[in-house]
This record gives sequence, structure tokens and C-alpha cells, in this order.
Amino acid sequence: MKRVLITGGAGFLGSHLCDRFIKEGYHVIAMDNLITGDLRNIEHLFKLPNFEFYHHDVSKFVHVPGQLDYILHFASPASPIDYLKIPIQTLKVGSLGTHNLLGLARAKGARILVASTSEVYGDPLVHPQKEDYWGNVNPVGPRGVYDEAKRFQEAITMAYHTYHGVETRIIRIFNTYGPRMRLDDGRVLPAFIGQALRGEDLTCFGDGSQTRSFCYVDDLVEGIYRLLMSDYASPVNIGNPSEITIKQFGEEIIKLTGTQQKLIYKPLPQDDPKQRQPDITLAKKILGWEPKVSREEGLKITYEYFKKVVSEEKK
Repeated sequence: MKRVLITGGAGFLGSHLCDRFIKEGYHVIAMDNLITGDLRNIEHLFKLPNFEFYHHDVSKFVHVPGQLDYILHFASPASPIDYLKIPIQTLKVGSLGTHNLLGLARAKGARILVASTSEVYGDPLVHPQKEDYWGNVNPVGPRGVYDEAKRFQEAITMAYHTYHGVETRIIRIFNTYGPRMRLDDGRVLPAFIGQALRGEDLTCFGDGSQTRSFCYVDDLVEGIYRLLMSDYASPVNIGNPSEITIKQFGEEIIKLTGTQQKLIYKPLPQDDPKQRQPDITLAKKILGWEPKVSREEGLKITYEYFKKVVSEEKK
């Protein structure tokens, strides 16, 4: 049985990856320091003989006994509310954590996939964003701790690939959503749904003209799996190119939830990207991948999940 280490395994994306690799017949080792992860996301896996959980911070030395075939590095705060609260840890997991895991991959002869982000493009001057665009990033702005951690992560990953011959893969993830997101993580989708469920007006930062492109988690996981199994070492965008303004998205959430609330507007945070849309030409060509789940379908599933979460919190 092949063995895979998934860091950030108790998080939103990490837990879905644990499910996928269990389904594919792997022995899965999830690792998480639980700063933003939640054991409830993976508690259904604890009874399985081919699942292990390590409570560990990858910014410190990482040891996993036995063989490892694959490593998926998804340990990192991923929402502004988190990385603005813990900026040093965010920088450390992207730098020291990535260095530790690349060293582990080299020692084990394992293939490693690192989770990068569309944030490496910053507030882009090119639209849609292609992998050969270098970005427009403020390294000392409030978002710099996350953006630069991910840019460094890509650089050291490619250095290990070219200098040490480590088999590496780099995914640039665009906005994703689905069950197991935290309602309080500050990202626009859970924020809007959470406010609707609480009967609050929906807070729109800026004038609502900025855009995002939302990819349902099942589609994203499929793209990650295909990239890991490919022979392509340079970064690949994985996301849904269906672009929507934040104002339109807020209106969709109001319609979906049936709330009587309205959109209210507040100033746009510093360096918040005005446009975000992936060019997925490369993913289509190399991986034969494109998203299948419509935003309407994905939002219904996600809304039902959040309704359940809120009703359980009220008990």
C-alpha cells in the first residue's frame, strides 16, 4: 500500500484530500498543528487502519517513520483573518515548513506537491492570470506575509527540483469553497452565508465591482490529484474561470438563502485584488482537467452544510 503524507490534513482542503486518498486505497498520514485546522473534519477517518494523525507543526523538524511515496503540503493559514492574526507563523510554515518537507521528500525519495495560491499574482495587472505572469505584489503590505510566503515556497520548491532532482509539483489554487470551510475564516463566501444565516446585512468591501472565480472543492481535489500524478514540474493554475463580481455574488447568496437582508458597503482593505480569474489552458492541456460543478450546484451543497453547522451550534 502506497503511503501519502498530507500536511494541513485537518483543514478544509487537507481533509478532503485525506478522503480522496483513502478512497484511492492509500495509507494516509495527516499532519496538522490545529491552529486553523479542526479534528472534526477528519474524525470519521480515525477508525480506519490505513489512516494516522500526527499533531505536529511542520515549521519544526518533521520525522515520519517508514516509506513515503507522496507528500502534499497544504499546511498554511489561507484566509486574511488568519494570516493577519498569525503573520509570523504564516511566514514560517511557507518557508521553514516547506524546507523541512522538501528535505523529507528528498530523504524518502517521495514526490511532493506544494499548495501555492493565486495570491502570488497579487493585485494583477494581467487578466485573466496565466502561469507565466510574474505578479504585482506588495511585499511589505498586510497581505505580504501570505503572498511572499507562497512565492518563496514556489522558489525553494523549484530549487529542490533543479538542484537536488526532487520530484516536485506546484499548484496555484484560486478561490475554492465547499463543506468544512469555517464560517469565521473571513473569506467572502462563508462570510456572506454566515451573515445571511444570522439575519445580518451582507458586508461588501469596496464598491462590489472586484471579481472572484469560485471553484467547488471536489473539482479542485480532482485537479490536485491529476497534477500529482502528472510529470509536470512547473506551476499550474487550478480554479474555475467563471468570474463574478462580489456584488453579483452577494445577490446570489441573498437569493439562495432567502434572506431579507441587503448588501452594505465598507472600504476595501489595502492591496485587496480587484480581479481574480484563472487561465486554465495549461491544466486542460496537461491534465485534461476542467471544473464540472456549477456555482449554483456547489453553493446549494455548501449552504446546506453551513445551515447544519449553525443549527448544531445553537443546540
